[in-house]
Amino acid sequence: MPKTVVAIVGSPNVGKSTIFNRMIGDRRAIVDDEAGITRDRLYGTASWLNKSFTLIDTGGIEIADRPFQEQIRIQANIAIEEADIIVFVVDGRIGVTKDDRMVSKILHKVNKPVILAVNKIDENAFVGGAAEFYALGLGDPIPVSGLHGVGIGEVLNQIVDKITPSKEEIQEDVITFSLVGRPNVGKSSLTNAILNQERVIVSDISGTTRDSIDTPFEKDGQKYVVIDTAGLKKKGKIYESIDKYSAIRALKAIERSEIVLLVIDGSEGILDQDKHVIQYATDLHKAIIIVVNKWDLVDKDTNTMSSFEKDIRREYKFLEYAPVVFLSALTKRRLNTLFEALVKVHEAYYTRIKTSLLNDVMQEAQVMNLAPDFNGGRLKIYFASQVSTAPPHIVLVVNDPQFMHFSYQRYLENKLREVFNFEGTPIKISLKRHTQKD
Repeated sequence: MPKTVVAIVGSPNVGKSTIFNRMIGDRRAIVDDEAGITRDRLYGTASWLNKSFTLIDTGGIEIADRPFQEQIRIQANIAIEEADIIVFVVDGRIGVTKDDRMVSKILHKVNKPVILAVNKIDENAFVGGAAEFYALGLGDPIPVSGLHGVGIGEVLNQIVDKITPSKEEIQEDVITFSLVGRPNVGKSSLTNAILNQERVIVSDISGTTRDSIDTPFEKDGQKYVVIDTAGLKKKGKIYESIDKYSAIRALKAIERSEIVLLVIDGSEGILDQDKHVIQYATDLHKAIIIVVNKWDLVDKDTNTMSSFEKDIRREYKFLEYAPVVFLSALTKRRLNTLFEALVKVHEAYYTRIKTSLLNDVMQEAQVMNLAPDFNGGRLKIYFASQVSTAPPHIVLVVNDPQFMHFSYQRYLENKLREVFNFEGTPIKISLKRHTQKD
């Protein structure tokens, strides 16, 4: 089920990244006194009162050769358009600024809940100054200190109060997948080829698509939903020139998916940007298929496909479980191999292993290769069980979780993949300490 998206917006250097780090409990965002230090949009999962949501740090968006005010305006517009809830952060020590007023005007024009957090209220002497922000007309200002954590609980309380239950659920008998990739790799063309009709506008200009499109269809008796991830709704040169701002929408599409297709342009090869795009899907534990599109434009010999796949495996070592499919959306050649992979990966994503078989594999793995001494002890696995699917989640009851070395956990995962069909799906492995009974 998709998580609620909460975006943190505000002027540069008001402490958005500090509050982001505080909410997710991790130093994911770089915090610095220099304005605009955060260069890329960051996201994370935050939990409060048994509710979780996706948190976006929109701080420090940088657009070359643009005045600072234009950066702030674009940042606010993007976050407002894509998020479900907005946390508007202002600087309580400076007071209301022109930039604050500009952002607040934008917030007044949309029908989305806004939480006003007055940051840098580190001392009681500054608390009274928070009242000044009533002038923005965005409700009660909440005095907070991102640095010391003061007031963050109240902001989180208001967030979870505003989260509305989603009625959208993934049906296990329907294969739901999305297409992601950098601009102009052929995502829309591939969607059209899959649907066998021109349902999505196709253009050679990067960023043509302006909305995400969910289309149900059926093939060979199997039901599917394809989600074409898209750019921003807004038109104009500014929006067309900043492709990275479609990240929030891509994230939403990935969350609604079971399988994510990473589409690569076969005629250009692998670029670093491809790796950044797929990071969302790996963080959310989605099944993944790597799709090499425009294969018709590649000069080939008998070893071309094998060589290209080796390059992919070398560049995407963290995706060694993901199958690679070569096709041409334009000519529809090898499109059948994509559907074969979708069915197989979907089955793997929902694979459930009998407890007895799972324990047999784990015990055999230990006999074949003892865990190394690590953190003052050697890991011993007493029992294994699968607690859920989508993706397969396996809990290992061990003598001490601290004894698990990452290389041994990878070894155990590889053993599972050798025995069971886990192609295309990540495997979550959790450790639980064995409790001795008296």
